[in-house]
Amino acid sequence: MANVIIVGMQWGDEGKGKIVDLLCPAFDGVVRYQGGHNAGHTVKFRDRHFSLRLIPSGILHPEMVCVMGNGMVIAPDALLEELGQLAASGVQFDGRLFVSNRAHVLLPFHTALDRAREEAGGANRIGTTTRGIGPAYASKASRYGLRTCDLTAPDLEERLANLRSRAEMELAVLGSEPLAALGADVCAEQCRGWAERLAPLLRDTEQLLNSWIADGRSLLFEGAQGTLLDLDHGTYPYVTSSSSTAGGACTGTGVPPTRIDGAIGVLKAYTTRVGGGPFPCELTDARGDFLRQRGNEFGTVTGRPRRCGWLDTVVARYAQRLNGIDTVALTKLDVLDEFEEIPVCVAYRLDGELRRDLPPDRRSLEAAEPVLRTFKGWQRSTAGVLEEADLPAAAREYIDFIEQELGAPVTLVSTGPRREETLLRDHPSLLRLTSGRLDRVLAQR
Repeated sequence: MANVIIVGMQWGDEGKGKIVDLLCPAFDGVVRYQGGHNAGHTVKFRDRHFSLRLIPSGILHPEMVCVMGNGMVIAPDALLEELGQLAASGVQFDGRLFVSNRAHVLLPFHTALDRAREEAGGANRIGTTTRGIGPAYASKASRYGLRTCDLTAPDLEERLANLRSRAEMELAVLGSEPLAALGADVCAEQCRGWAERLAPLLRDTEQLLNSWIADGRSLLFEGAQGTLLDLDHGTYPYVTSSSSTAGGACTGTGVPPTRIDGAIGVLKAYTTRVGGGPFPCELTDARGDFLRQRGNEFGTVTGRPRRCGWLDTVVARYAQRLNGIDTVALTKLDVLDEFEEIPVCVAYRLDGELRRDLPPDRRSLEAAEPVLRTFKGWQRSTAGVLEEADLPAAAREYIDFIEQELGAPVTLVSTGPRREETLLRDHPSLLRLTSGRLDRVLAQR
């Protein structure tokens, strides 16, 4: 049975939540391996609409087990709120949602620091969601963070006092207001309350996941954000604070790479990004506004408008190589339906030279001029199309070009926001990665 990673191939917001939700019937469990409640995965099917921030997208399938891995940073209040919303919507999760007892806890200190750092950044601010994700990961890397298994530690007050004093020192340097009503005693009481409410969910998930794999279960690993936001491999410093590439699935769950059987890359038919940072193909004219409105390009968590531009195959090729993408899920093809012409970036021109690789430094990316190849638009609705033969010839040509550029087949094509609005192309790689269970996926459409 295959264990597969779902990874975004751009700057996030590619539609990973929909693809995970769609493929769930071919797997036994879904595992989230990094990030926090700054990420939002939207899932729609029939007349239902869910926005998930922390909990894996598989939670909407009653037979699925879901795991939040050790690579995540978890804000307990946000998790409890999300659980409450799911329960109110009739989603039952008792006995099938597990949280790693090694995941780090995001505290109010971290949120205060995140806001202060962004405000102090001025024109050079990163553009974070100010949810505290970066400071929580910084605490982890500095070795004074708090994990879920530490919420009832005997020295909890001492550890919280240490966190507070460090936060206070930095806030003073940044010229921000001191922390109010966040004393170590108050936080310790809050932490113990969280521990009591989360106790039924906490597990040694590393042991749990590896035992499931040993028993022959298949798992789908779900990442947040996208390749170009990876801390090591993204457009640094405008990145997230965790490993959002396929390698993060192993460090973020405790499942060894020898147990991973492949990766599915999720690629939007055009490109978006949120926050600051270089974006060579960005459109700042009416075409960018049209993509934003037609594609509903507003953040699931924050509501912020996303920057929009043409598809960038320099970025996509980089993501394919870095993640070892076996097959591609192409999303939001229908958003391009009305364009007469559709340019695609195939290379950059930098200092008079043509480059097909991604420069590592920010200044080169900011100076890069996109080299465009223009495709004829199909100007016909592809919304809800489920059969490849029903796609316009120009749309098929667009997909074929993407396959050639990436050296990987496009086997899923999203033609609308709902689960059932997805075209599946018959291909051996998709059959292999779904362990021959593709008929189950097709049945739910």
